[in-house]
Amino acid sequence: MHIVVCVKQVPDTKIIKINPKTNTLDRRSAPAILNPYDAHAVQEAVKIKKMLGKGIISVLSMGPPQATAVIKKSIEIGADRGFLISDRAFAGADTLATSYALSKALERISKENPVDLIICGKHAIDGDTGQVGPGIARRLDIPPVTNVIEVSELNENESTVLLKRKITSGYEMIQAQVPCLMTVEKEINSIEYSPMPNMIKAARYEPVIWSVNDLEDVDRTQLGLKGSPTIVGKMFTPPKPEGGIRLEGNADEQVKQLMDLLSDKKELFAAQ
Repeated sequence: MHIVVCVKQVPDTKIIKINPKTNTLDRRSAPAILNPYDAHAVQEAVKIKKMLGKGIISVLSMGPPQATAVIKKSIEIGADRGFLISDRAFAGADTLATSYALSKALERISKENPVDLIICGKHAIDGDTGQVGPGIARRLDIPPVTNVIEVSELNENESTVLLKRKITSGYEMIQAQVPCLMTVEKEINSIEYSPMPNMIKAARYEPVIWSVNDLEDVDRTQLGLKGSPTIVGKMFTPPKPEGGIRLEGNADEQVKQLMDLLSDKKELFAAQ
């Protein structure tokens, strides 16, 4: 079983700021981290490998040379090896161009060792589109299953995987043919503490780095800014949350005020 997890280096959105002049994310204002959803994707790959008692876990990322940090973090979680595609030709890529570049890297990885399962995080916290995973699946012509919260069964003999996914009205079970791609929610698992051998391995590990010239049959017009039709019309800082209503007086008076507020809300919803 060969599992490839696609990971991304993102700015910590709890700290990042928006440039008031350009209305773009000021990535220098926050430290770069492994996308949290992708961390759960790596952890799930480790869980599946333990369940089967065998397998190889590869991680793949696209970004600048410093993105090797998220590959090392993935090794610390339990991945076996990592690949980074890094080239100026990839710069400025939207989700369409990103999925194309990653699919080309996956094709090369698969030539060396056929890929059975691709796992991605639900979305990246800096873009929040959830498009790259399904985009990769479409380009590789394999089934995508999104919002997965549980891998219920993996049948190697029949090459199928049974997945539980979250939908608006509840949950559904999907049986997919392997190879396939799944995107995972955070609730699929808990990130475990890394054992010391993994930490030592991660500190010493040097990921494989490929430029665009290392990939085969690449249409350069589909890469980077040239291959990105997405246009961001505007970005803005969301308004700060307003403070709540302060109840005054003793306990009885506060209860009466609260009941009046609830009554007003009830009448408002009834009118709608």
